[in-house]
This record gives sequence, C-alpha cells and structure tokens, in this order.
Amino acid sequence: MNGRCEDLANRHRPVKLAIVGGGAAGMFAAAAAAERRIPCVVIERKARLGSKVLMTANGRCNFTKDISAEQFLADVGPAAPFVAQAVRECPPRKIIAGFKSLGVPLKKMADARMFPADGKAATIVHAFGDLLRESGVPILANCPVVGIRPQKTGFIVATRNFTLWAENVLLATGGVSYPKLGSVGDGQRFAAELGHDLVPYRPGLIGIETADPRVTRRAGRRFEDACARVLAADGSTLYEYRGEIDCEVFGLSGAAIYNCQRFIEHHMRAQPAAKAGQLEVEALFDRENVRIKGPRPRPLKEAIVTIGGVSLDDVDPATMESRRVPGLYFAGEVLDIDGPTGGYNLTLAFATARRAVASVAASCDAGASAVGGGRRSRQPWSGSTVAMKSPAC
Repeated sequence: MNGRCEDLANRHRPVKLAIVGGGAAGMFAAAAAAERRIPCVVIERKARLGSKVLMTANGRCNFTKDISAEQFLADVGPAAPFVAQAVRECPPRKIIAGFKSLGVPLKKMADARMFPADGKAATIVHAFGDLLRESGVPILANCPVVGIRPQKTGFIVATRNFTLWAENVLLATGGVSYPKLGSVGDGQRFAAELGHDLVPYRPGLIGIETADPRVTRRAGRRFEDACARVLAADGSTLYEYRGEIDCEVFGLSGAAIYNCQRFIEHHMRAQPAAKAGQLEVEALFDRENVRIKGPRPRPLKEAIVTIGGVSLDDVDPATMESRRVPGLYFAGEVLDIDGPTGGYNLTLAFATARRAVASVAASCDAGASAVGGGRRSRQPWSGSTVAMKSPAC
C-alpha cells in the first residue's frame, strides 16, 4: 500500500448524514444539508431522483400554496401540532422564494396554488438536481437500501452491493402508494425493525367508487365549479369542499372528492366506534346531486398520499429525531402526517426535511471547524450565499 492509500485508510470516517430516499423530502434535505455544509449522501432506490414528484398534479407539480403558515396549519388538521414548528420555520412563502432564487419561473393560480410556470414537474426536479450537482452532493441512484443497523458510532446502511458508514440517517422514503415509483414502505419497515410503532396505512386523497349512471355516463369530464360534502347519518354536514370533480369510469375523483375522502379517513380514526357505512358523500356538479352512502375508496396503491406510517409518538417534533434511536431522523410521508390536496403534502415533506437537517447541524455545530476556501453554494431556503468551507462538523 503506497503512502497515499495508507493516509486515506487512516482517515476513513463516516459520512455525517445518509439520506435514504430521493423524493421530495430527500431532495430538500440534501439541499438543506449542502446549505449548512453538512457532508451527506442521497441513496435512492429508483434510477433517478423525484420519480413521484414528476407525476404530482398530473405532471404539473403543485409544490405549495401561497398562504401563511398559520392558515396552512389550520388546513392540515390532525398533524398540525406535530409539524407546527417545522412549517413556521419553512412556511410556504419561504419555499416559493427559494425556488424563485433558483431561477424557476412560477405561476400562481386563483386559489393560491403554486406551480412552475411551464406546468412541468420536471422543472422542479431539475432545479433540485442542478443545485445538488453544483453543491457536490453525491447521489447513489438505482441503489435500494436493504437494512440499517445502529453501531456504537453511527449506523451501517446496507445496500445490495455495499455498506456505508453514517453518523446520522434520515429516512425520507415516502409512503406506500404508487410502489412502481419507489414508494414501497421500506422506510417504515426499517423503522419497525428498530422498534418504532407504525400506524396502519389507509389511502388518502383518492377517488371513490360508484356505479351511479349520472356519473358513469359523464366519464372523462371535469367540472370545475363543483362541491362535495360529507354528511352524517342525520344529514348534517360534517365537511364541505368546493373545487373540481372528475367523473371516471369507476366513480368520482378530483380535489373536492379527494379532500372529502381524506376527511372520512381521519374522522373514522378519531371516532373508532363510527362506521363508514353511516356516512354519505354528496357531490354537486353539472346540476346533479349525487349521494354515495358508505363511500368506498379506490385501492391504496392509487392514492396521492398515504395516511399512516411511523407513529408520531416515537418522533420528537422539535428535531424530527427518533425518540428510540438517537441519530435516526424522519421527514415527509414516511411519517404519519398528511394534508389536503393543493400542495400541502410537498410542503410538509420540505418543511420536515429542513427541520431534520437543522437538528443534525445543531448536533455538530460545537465541533465545527472551517478551514480553507471552496466553491460557492446557493442557499435558496436561507436567503444567502456563502463560500463553502471544508465540510467538517
């Protein structure tokens, strides 16, 4: 072994942060780590980053909504207390400003939903890709993680072909819907193997089935100025949402239906004695009033978001760190957090990822040393540009 190889062997050390998952939460976490000069690596099971992001909003990527943090939290509902700190630190308008600073032209809809101006989700994914490339963040794609094992110092992250030593691990693997895009539940499985509780999965933001001919004969048509309600057994309105309704061969979909379906799932969880068969969805569109008693959602694999996941009781909301395994963090849909349709779930992924990375940074600030100069790294979500130093912390 020559001198240089011996020197490298003697200097072998863990990466500060291994980010498992290259979707919305994973990409944002890597960008946040680069901003804070935290050495990290992204490990993604699919051949490219952002596979599910590319299909959000039918490929247009509604990445957030231009509203205040407080309005956002009010809209989110059950998960709001857990994500409050993360969202207040990384509110929708900060996310919007960050993409603008990256040179991404944006478009705001009448209801405040935000999209890339060209209507292409690839624009958002490419913005992340460019930022991570410029920052020198290594990306291991087509590389499924098969196990995570805590050590005295850090973790061993195992893939099919090699193992990696990391001081901290961030699980950002998403939910379990659309498994072909990489959301296969591996992050939840790793968490369970490490002693965390999982909340059972349910589909969120998904269509409901009906054979009503008033719906099926309109299959393929969208009605923008529509309304859907969830009715209790006595006919009282429990929830109402105004937005588009789509008629499908299987039944109804669209934002108004999606949000009603999500409401029903959370209503059933909050009231275990309640029965879905006692509830009714009322859909008003095209001068029709269609009522569906005991609405049945489409399969989980088709859901926009997964309800359920790693129990919030096992995670510190101030840090996104596991209460059971120090150094293990979570972000995004792997957790039991979800929001309505309209950019909420990507915002939750971004905000929780940023909070987790900030916590990792805080854990290593005391030992940080800045030596030497380096390339400059854009900081879209901190509002500044700094010279990169030797990434020791």
